[in-house]
Amino acid sequence: MVGLSEGEKHFIRGGIAQDLRADGRRRLQFRSVSVETGVIPQANGSARVRLGATEVIASVKAELGKPSILHPDKGKVSIFVDCSPTAAPMFEGRGSEELSTELSVALQRCLLGGKSGAGAVIDLSSLIVVDGKVCWDLYIDGLVISSDGNLLDALASAIKVALSDTGIPKVNVSLSAATDEEPEVDVSDEEFVQFDTSSVPVIVTLTKVGKDYIVDATSEEESQMSSAVSVSVNRHGKICGLTKRGGAGLDPSVIFDMISVAKHVSQQFLSLLDSEIASAEAAE
Repeated sequence: MVGLSEGEKHFIRGGIAQDLRADGRRRLQFRSVSVETGVIPQANGSARVRLGATEVIASVKAELGKPSILHPDKGKVSIFVDCSPTAAPMFEGRGSEELSTELSVALQRCLLGGKSGAGAVIDLSSLIVVDGKVCWDLYIDGLVISSDGNLLDALASAIKVALSDTGIPKVNVSLSAATDEEPEVDVSDEEFVQFDTSSVPVIVTLTKVGKDYIVDATSEEESQMSSAVSVSVNRHGKICGLTKRGGAGLDPSVIFDMISVAKHVSQQFLSLLDSEIASAEAAE
């Protein structure tokens, strides 16, 4: 919890009301973004994203597995988040576990359509090797290194960048005449297929402070919020998921307006992220 004096709280709320935040940004302006790819050599893909003073890492590990009975033509994706105890004082003890669970569930809801993956915006059919028998399982791990607000958006951005850095090994399959036998697979060490991230969205969280809402809130700004709505939007402007936190209720008309703003802002953020990804890949 961020400890602020009454004067500091009034300064933050007053600045947002006047569209001039404490760090000089407008209400719908993001902090500076920086991206690094390939930060974990052992992973199939990885990325570090800094959003102001918030810093996170995402890694993707691909392993061969068996499709579920309910979805024999799709691979599987799991998302787990861990918060380093040194990232913020509130992460010490059980606070870290609770936030890690909250972030993992929110990311699963916005990127996978829930634990089942039924509404996934990640193309799970591209992960199938042999229908009903062999698929790729993607294990996505997020790590919060430094926290200064807007963790969900930062983690979703890092996951998108890490997936763009992910190479799935090519697999040669030998099928036997007996259909009930397990196929033999040969995984290439040299040939990889780049993971398609064209449909993977970003998450834009609109944080309501007073009568106004802002994007990319800092920890101090989040301490003054009444509620927040996180919207996942892809580059085609499609709403892929939505989650809300905070105890205060929101009028449906306000939620619709926040979604509309999120759609508009997301395209600006996607362009910024694309530019950073291109720069990171050029630097490798």
